[in-house]
Amino acid sequence: MGTYLFRLPDVGEGVVEAEIVKWRVQPGDHVREDQDLVDVMTDKATVEMSAPLDGVVTAIHGEVGQMMAVGSVLVELEVEGAGNADAARPAPKAEAKPEPKPEPVKGDTKPAPKPVEQPKPQPAKAKAAAFTTRLAEDAPLAAPATRRRAHELGIPLQYVPGTGPGGRITPEDLDAYIAGGGAIPTGDARYTARDGVDETKIIGLRRKIAEKMQDSKRRIPHFTYVEECDLTELEALRQDLNENKQPDQPKLTLLPFFMRAVVRILPEFPHINSRYDDDAGVLHTYEGVHIGIATQTPNGLIVPVVRHAETRDLWDCAAELARVSKAARDGSASRDELSGSTITLTSLGPLGGIAATPVINHPEVAIIGPNKLVERPVVNGSFITVRRMMNLSSSFDHRIVDGYDAARFIQRLKRLLEHPALIFMD
Repeated sequence: MGTYLFRLPDVGEGVVEAEIVKWRVQPGDHVREDQDLVDVMTDKATVEMSAPLDGVVTAIHGEVGQMMAVGSVLVELEVEGAGNADAARPAPKAEAKPEPKPEPVKGDTKPAPKPVEQPKPQPAKAKAAAFTTRLAEDAPLAAPATRRRAHELGIPLQYVPGTGPGGRITPEDLDAYIAGGGAIPTGDARYTARDGVDETKIIGLRRKIAEKMQDSKRRIPHFTYVEECDLTELEALRQDLNENKQPDQPKLTLLPFFMRAVVRILPEFPHINSRYDDDAGVLHTYEGVHIGIATQTPNGLIVPVVRHAETRDLWDCAAELARVSKAARDGSASRDELSGSTITLTSLGPLGGIAATPVINHPEVAIIGPNKLVERPVVNGSFITVRRMMNLSSSFDHRIVDGYDAARFIQRLKRLLEHPALIFMD
């Protein structure tokens, strides 16, 4: 048998370190070749590291959330054959020589007294003394399910001794507290004070999102412009197209119309379809329109990219939008599908609210955020009529885009959205 050291490989693109986001094995596990060992996250994506051969895990190195350099040992495996490293064996300990027993004194027939055995310390049992509280600064720790059960029973966790790691209160502690005669306060449990604090380490994708948002806000002087749009005609067109679409055509949302409208007006504002390298002081302006779509996934906010939107009609925009969004949500999106956008659309759909201040997807210089579409009364000449209205929020990099140009850009976009036939006219 030998020891195989599995090291963090070089995944390319200048990556020198990666973050451990999930261990899939533990010491003692038998693993087969190509079985997943650990998930790591680089600046680009999450990568699953698999076993190069069969073996038994003898040790893992690094905790979840820890950054590991390329070449660092991640897993030690016991394998058939020599492996790729000599097993580090501790030097044998020298055998302790027995201490010489004292010779009995002549004439003394009494046996030597046996050493008194010290009693083994018994683990302290958690007492459920009623109203034994922690100090004010010692907030009780407990899992959400335990907190919910305590809340339903009307038991302030401040009074419950915890036997879990770090004094965490377990479900068994709640049972012991009740069985031991712990007092359940009378009255309405809805007004019971809750003092618990849960600690969650920010790791993996959530940490990457936090770093990217902080970097964007720190480096880019944002300014936001909000305009209202009457989308009554556009919504009527969308509904009609969906009712009469072919079976192989995707269902249309509002975003494909926004994509086509943006493509139509960007040639008039080429500097808005750009990425600004502020380290080099160079603005890269693109002829092709690669639209990022801010997408909420189970792991957090991800921006897949619809490439060359200028070459796609309305139905193709909808199909590609659905494809890359699904890939982002199920984790199958490639690196190319998650990078290279030149302008971003972000929408919360029915949750869109009245207005927003969207954060620019650095190093782009603009982001557009459709808000909630609602019916509301609008003054039309001397009449009041009900129209389908939407506020359109947008943010721009003030180093590249002047306020006047941003306003012109949004006003041109508004005109196309309010008169959707213009989107399809040459």
